[in-house]
Amino acid sequence: MADGPPPRRPGTSIAAILAGILVGAALSLGTDFGLHAAGIAPAVGQWKAEWLYALAMGYRTIYNIVGSYVVARLAPNRPMGHALVAGTLGLIVSAAGAIATWNRADLGPRWYPLALVVVALPCAWLGGKLRTMQRGDSRQIA
Repeated sequence: MADGPPPRRPGTSIAAILAGILVGAALSLGTDFGLHAAGIAPAVGQWKAEWLYALAMGYRTIYNIVGSYVVARLAPNRPMGHALVAGTLGLIVSAAGAIATWNRADLGPRWYPLALVVVALPCAWLGGKLRTMQRGDSRQIA
């Protein structure tokens, strides 16, 4: 009996990607809400101090890695490939957000949405890499 590639399971793949994206979004929005509730961050739409954008960039970077790890963990096969698909979706959404808000100085500094674009794929790769290292699958690159 010949060993071939594992069967494709698109439903499971889509569910893994959606689950990872939802985890990252829930963590980000939950932290945003907590900072607003604690009075650390002002209401949505009000200008924040520059350090709050840096803080948000920090926790969003960590949450993107966690979300990509979840994608890779739930993927039926090729965990790094799944994580990178999620990262590509994050890159597209972040780029669209940067374009849509570029001339809206009331929404914050321009570096912030650009930074979200820049970290999307490296975070996805790192989340996928953490999972492949955990599995001991050093062959898995993409």
